[in-house]
Amino acid sequence: MKDRYLAPSLLSADFSSLREQVEIVENAGAKWLHLDIMDGHYVPNITFGPVVLKALRKHSKLLFDTHLMITNPDDFLEDFVNAGSDSITVHYETTRHLHRTLSHIKSLGIKAGVSFNPSTPINNDLIDYIAPNLDMVLIMTVNPGFGGQKFIPEVIEKISRLNEYLNKRNYNHVSIEVDGGIDLNTAPKVLEAGANILVAGSAIFSQPNISQATKDMIKKINS
Repeated sequence: MKDRYLAPSLLSADFSSLREQVEIVENAGAKWLHLDIMDGHYVPNITFGPVVLKALRKHSKLLFDTHLMITNPDDFLEDFVNAGSDSITVHYETTRHLHRTLSHIKSLGIKAGVSFNPSTPINNDLIDYIAPNLDMVLIMTVNPGFGGQKFIPEVIEKISRLNEYLNKRNYNHVSIEVDGGIDLNTAPKVLEAGANILVAGSAIFSQPNISQATKDMIKKINS
């Protein structure tokens, strides 16, 4: 079984005290931090860029899991790597030459991932073509753009089918990450389907006790 991780999503954090919020989840046992980069074009929201990531990098040893929800990801890969990203995920829907983009990310010395929106099917042949340069598939369990959305249960079957295919082809190096509506109730469902990296925003940063919420989610993921 692949290692399982919680990736708290900074999108739901208090932006007036980002450093402190990151320190809370790190001290509570999180190993990953999910950073949603939105440009106001591909998704109807704008978040932050490399400058914020670089500022946080000085104060954290977490794996910076950078999710580019932008129309031109290829133009910013090196900027985010230089800022401290340990992993970059691009959207299938925004990338003209996916193999080239993933190869470029890998050449920069970090993990590479591809994300699929809820309504986007995952083609097995596509996975075969990109598998050598792929570390992670991120399946959106909400439509991208805003935190706090309701989990889309129909996506569970997509997670299950992908997991079965990865196992069939012995792509043991490829993780399945899910993002959207993950909480203590939905986490067991996506874990059972085969996901091993869970992004959680509101379920962590919108709780009265962020530290305890982080610990509770980590316990649920590893139970």
